[in-house]
Amino acid sequence: MKKLLTLVLPLFVASACFAQDTNSPTAPAKNPAIIPVTRSNPTNWLARHEGFVKKAKAGNIDLLFLGDSITDNWRSRGKNVWQKFYAPRHAANFGIGGDRTEHVLWRIENGELDGIDPKVIVLMIGTNNSGSNSSNQISEGVEKIVADIREKCPKSKILLLAIFPRNKPDANPRQMEVINRVNERIAKLDDGKMVTFLNINKAFLGEDGHLHADIMPDYLHPNEHGYQLWADAMEPTLAKMLQ
Repeated sequence: MKKLLTLVLPLFVASACFAQDTNSPTAPAKNPAIIPVTRSNPTNWLARHEGFVKKAKAGNIDLLFLGDSITDNWRSRGKNVWQKFYAPRHAANFGIGGDRTEHVLWRIENGELDGIDPKVIVLMIGTNNSGSNSSNQISEGVEKIVADIREKCPKSKILLLAIFPRNKPDANPRQMEVINRVNERIAKLDDGKMVTFLNINKAFLGEDGHLHADIMPDYLHPNEHGYQLWADAMEPTLAKMLQ
């Protein structure tokens, strides 16, 4: 009996320790920025997603923009610039205001890229995560989106944009610190072939290194002049990628 206890006791202790470790409050938590989820607010979010899926099924998309409100607003504040630069190139806009990395992941995994093969996909996402997620969490979210795009559209080149600056005078400076760290990390996704990273943030900054209301009235979303600056700064790289 004593010999049996000598053999069994170490196994019992090891099992108990394992159970304790897996349920420990110090165990690594799942990164919410990489878990695909839908949005219940706004109520038309799912309808817009379904509209994008329908558009994808119709085809004829050579250039695709994917992102949040900054991309979404090409339809409004940037519409004149869009008509000049992108409409003739059979471009589509799959941006939805308020989206975070996890929402774009859900949209990708639920049909928005099925059956299409754009020449270039322009991606910018992550600013809406910057108030609650760490730079590593956001970076992992962007990295997963890029991986999902590569899987869904292996022939498409990805123009990955740095997250735009946001520095409202009374804002928490931590957000820009997070954004800068994300941009530094996702820049490494540039492989010189299928993924190109482009940081055009200096185009939006004044001589003092800060945003100004004449370009981004709310210090986050460009006005029409801001969208023109975006198009001008991106054009040399985009044109080369579309060849």
